[in-house]
Amino acid sequence: MSPQDPLAGLHPLRQPEPIGWWPLAPGWWLLIALLILAIGALAYVLARRHRANAYRRMALTQLEQLRQEHLRNGDDTAYLASTNALLKSVALRAYPRRDVAACSGDSWLEFLNKRCETARFPADFVTAAYRRQCPDMDIENIHHCAANWIKRHEVNA
Repeated sequence: MSPQDPLAGLHPLRQPEPIGWWPLAPGWWLLIALLILAIGALAYVLARRHRANAYRRMALTQLEQLRQEHLRNGDDTAYLASTNALLKSVALRAYPRRDVAACSGDSWLEFLNKRCETARFPADFVTAAYRRQCPDMDIENIHHCAANWIKRHEVNA
């Protein structure tokens, strides 16, 4: 027997087969199921919010139509009356009828200004439509306030 290197007679190490990604472990299945549930819940909430705010989108479209009509004919009194009526219909949709229907004059102005902090209507806004001569009001400011109120009024429901 010749002196040999004892390690030379060893066979090379066998590499294990690489671990495949399929089939998935139960933890991954659970994570996938939770992810699907979360995406479904998010889609449901977003769809519900979208449907709940449809009246806002429709009111903003109507407000823009009123503005275009005002730009064509220049009748401030008609614009103010129509805008006030539109705001009343939006409020009736968003709030209980008992809180909105009886409001007029100063109580209506207070209702509008209290429900949206970013839209402050001038004191003459609600009574301007009922006067013979429309007071000198900034119609663009009224339009901006009305659009802002429609977009951002707070609903407690």
